[in-house]
This record gives sequence, C-alpha cells and structure tokens, in this order.
Amino acid sequence: MNDSEEHITSPALRASDAERDQVEAQLQHHYAVGRLTLPELEERVVAAYEARTREQLHALLRDLPREVEIPASPIRVIDSRLLIVLLCVSPPAALIYWLISQRSVRRRDPRPQTLECA
Repeated sequence: MNDSEEHITSPALRASDAERDQVEAQLQHHYAVGRLTLPELEERVVAAYEARTREQLHALLRDLPREVEIPASPIRVIDSRLLIVLLCVSPPAALIYWLISQRSVRRRDPRPQTLECA
C-alpha cells in the first residue's frame, strides 16, 4: 500500500461536515425503521456532530446493520424531439415509440396509481 492509499483509509482522518450529515441521515433511517429509540437517536446525533475523526463516526454506526444500496436503474425518458419528428414523418411510428416508452415506465413502477381526494 502506498502513502496516498494509507492516507485515504486512515481512521484518524478528520471528519467533514458532509460526513457528519451523512451519519445523521443514516441514524435517522435506523430510528425510522425501529432500530433506535428517540433518546438513542438524539445521543448519537449529538455525538456525530461532536466527532472529530471518521473512526468516531463509524463507531456510532458499528452496531447497526449496513443498508445495501441498490443502484438506481437508468431512467428512460421520452425524447420529445424524436417524437415530434416521428409524428411529422410517420405518425404510426410515433405512436409505437410512445407506447414502448410508456411500457418501460410502467415496468419500473409496477404499483397501480391511485387518485387521492382532498
């Protein structure tokens, strides 16, 4: 391991405000799903903002399970310029393009959409 790699992974590195905010968000998530009580959450959030090093921040999350991040699938968006060109050149092709685009959107969000009344 060279000096730059050792420097990056060293637990004695100072923590940034962004890292503290990230730990707070993780703690709030664990509170929301019932892994922490409100007093535990408050205590750990205070400790997170008082933490000076990354190791101190990691210690606040050590007894909590890591959440697996699911990478976001690439979002397909209708290219409106292509749709307009297809409408001018070949309306049936434009209709097919639009239908295929709508089908891919429904696959990503299989939940039925409901209307809410106020």
